[in-house]
Amino acid sequence: MNIAMTLHRFGLRSALLTAVGRDAEGEELLVECSARGMVTSFVHRPDGLPTDRYMAIEGPEGLIAAVADAHTLEAAGDAILAPLEDGRLGSKDSPYRHVIALDGNLTQELLQDICSRDSFTQADLRVAPASPGKARRLAPLMRHAGATLYVNREEAGYLTDTLYDTAFEAARGMIAAGAHRVLVTDGGRHAADGHHQRGVIQAPCPKVHVRRITGAGDTFMAAHIAAELDGQSPQDALETAQKSAACYVSGEDL
Repeated sequence: MNIAMTLHRFGLRSALLTAVGRDAEGEELLVECSARGMVTSFVHRPDGLPTDRYMAIEGPEGLIAAVADAHTLEAAGDAILAPLEDGRLGSKDSPYRHVIALDGNLTQELLQDICSRDSFTQADLRVAPASPGKARRLAPLMRHAGATLYVNREEAGYLTDTLYDTAFEAARGMIAAGAHRVLVTDGGRHAADGHHQRGVIQAPCPKVHVRRITGAGDTFMAAHIAAELDGQSPQDALETAQKSAACYVSGEDL
């Protein structure tokens, strides 16, 4: 949702593929999503399951703790992918050919299944873990030819079982481990863009006064996607994403 909202601010419209309960919270959530320019007609609405919840606790130094309840999303399984396979957005014979932002809250089994589905072979997959603890779920997608992984330095370490000192080192390490392409952030330090053919580039993060943390990675990812769709070069797109994330954490409008 954070990614979709940021894309909307860049003039792009996103369709949500997820599972939302039929409870009052779910109805309210979808109304708010529609009001923010998101397409909600493809959302899976299971019977008897509640709308998932997320809670974050932040302090002056950043994120203290976060709890994500994704039981309904996990229980829904591949039902959320139906629009990409039943002809509404795509199918096995006519695969979806545009950007898909994949969230690491999906189960590892489903993420691995996506790697082998014909309906995903032509998509531009942009993948992000929901948290460092779920980063290893993305391992099957590292070698997917159409996948770009967005991780922070810690998550890159989990995926390669290596400790990195910088985003540049992390991007280089992930490419060496078989990743097709990876974007690595490192808080207020340099971010890096690694590509299996082009190599690794990096860009600094503007210095700002931090007012919020939750959603910064999603903002970076969405801004980077929007910049590339706008035709910006890899270096310019990386710098745009850094500046957009800095504006977000400082509380400024994009």
